[in-house]
Amino acid sequence: MAVLKKFVIFDCDGTLVDSQHAISAGMDYAWQKEGLIVPNRQELLRQVGLPLVEAIAILLPDGDIIQHQRMADNYRYSFTNPTAVIFEDEPLFPDCIEILEKLFDENIILGVATGKGLRGLKSTLNRHGIGKYFQNLKTADDGPGKPSPDILLDAMIEVGASPSQTVMVGDTVFDIGAAVNAKIASIGVSWGYHETEELLNAGANMVIDNYQQLPAALNQIWKD
Repeated sequence: MAVLKKFVIFDCDGTLVDSQHAISAGMDYAWQKEGLIVPNRQELLRQVGLPLVEAIAILLPDGDIIQHQRMADNYRYSFTNPTAVIFEDEPLFPDCIEILEKLFDENIILGVATGKGLRGLKSTLNRHGIGKYFQNLKTADDGPGKPSPDILLDAMIEVGASPSQTVMVGDTVFDIGAAVNAKIASIGVSWGYHETEELLNAGANMVIDNYQQLPAALNQIWKD
């Protein structure tokens, strides 16, 4: 009897890692290089999950595409040049490694779909020693960002998983929207950048409050 293939796709920022301080520092640098007033931090963090240029355009609607792209380049530069910004650590959320290892040991295929570029994602995963758990990585370099379903659909094709076998785990309505558009189930996490009610209203099957709840939530979805 064939074993049911199971595939879990994680968002990165706000889901795997608590990157709010680093993101804010990088955005501060990008705005300051333009001589602009830094945007409200809460509003800034609500755009996490979108492609970088798109997020900047929302925060700076009076700018043009050339300025938005230049600011995105400065944001990326702040992460690669240690003299530009002094970043605080980007810790993993509690119990993240334990649960990733548990799922991996159960032969569940794990992937990441994020608005980060591939270089930034690999740096984050390798810094925390969790890159080995993920078979599939999809980033802003691979196609339209969430809530477009494209990178999720491509990920499923690459690992050979069907929509019924796949679950998206994320902290924003962009993650949930991408899952809805890809016609897959989704689990929201309450520790990220959008509120539980927003995630449920966006179409999340359920919302969990910590990583220890994830295995049971996945089992419930696959059982249903």
